[in-house]
Amino acid sequence: MIQRLLPFFTLIALFVGLSIATPHFLTSTNLSSVVRQTAVINIMALGMTMIIIAGGIDLSVGSTLAMGGLLGTMSMEAGAPIPAGVAVGIVTGLGCGFLNGLMTTRLRINPFIVTLGTLGIYRGLSLIISNGLPVHNVPPGFSFLGEGNLLAVPFVLWILLVCAVGVHVLLEHTRHGRYVFAIGSNPEAALYAGIAVVFHTTAVYTIGGMLTGLAGMIEASRLMTGQPTAGQGYELQAIAAVVIGGGSLRGGEGSVIGTLVGAFIMGLLANGSDLLGISPYLQQAIIGAIIILAVAVDELRKRRLS
Repeated sequence: MIQRLLPFFTLIALFVGLSIATPHFLTSTNLSSVVRQTAVINIMALGMTMIIIAGGIDLSVGSTLAMGGLLGTMSMEAGAPIPAGVAVGIVTGLGCGFLNGLMTTRLRINPFIVTLGTLGIYRGLSLIISNGLPVHNVPPGFSFLGEGNLLAVPFVLWILLVCAVGVHVLLEHTRHGRYVFAIGSNPEAALYAGIAVVFHTTAVYTIGGMLTGLAGMIEASRLMTGQPTAGQGYELQAIAAVVIGGGSLRGGEGSVIGTLVGAFIMGLLANGSDLLGISPYLQQAIIGAIIILAVAVDELRKRRLS
């Protein structure tokens, strides 16, 4: 029970520690910045939560984010209205996720290998389509998606809450969610129990891709440009958010609340490091160490239970 609550205690301790360490932390401007910076990883991590619970992994989310943001902004540059451009980005992510799921299930290749390959494919296609150049000519109103406020609250926080509630309901209160947990715990038993493993596995990759496409449009909105090189290293952060929040890389375990806590822990670490003048290179090392620690704790817990 204590291990389950450890991420929550860590988040609280980190929040209190940064409040004491620097006077610039507890300002509305800084906290708003933390929310906006963390929202992209959070939304990606929600999709990754479903994938990891199902016993899979997706290393291509950073490249998917770049392709979604790029094609969405290119459509707006070509004259499409902002909602249509955002829809293009989301559908692009959905398509990338669907292909990942299809290749994983139909070709029966390990998802690590499939998504490692599509990581390079999607990134390469983004660079080919754009000739390696960013898209700058986007409508000014597009900035509201990533930088706007609604009822004095960052608009991206509302989007994150809607996505989080949607994924939570899907996982905890639908037949699909129950099947996802069953597949992650024991795919062979799930198949013999009559669960459509191929369909539900493909579905989680598709939903994960769709959420990543949305995150790509938010990232593009914050930068006001479509970058073919965006999202590099984001797959590590999305996986870390799930693992830190209590998800198991073996599958069958994970929660939306835990993932949100994990993502905000990393967001506060990055923000606090910036405020305290800690090197960003050290931040990457810290995230890597936290992943190893979280997985080690999970393994120790499972050994005790067995």
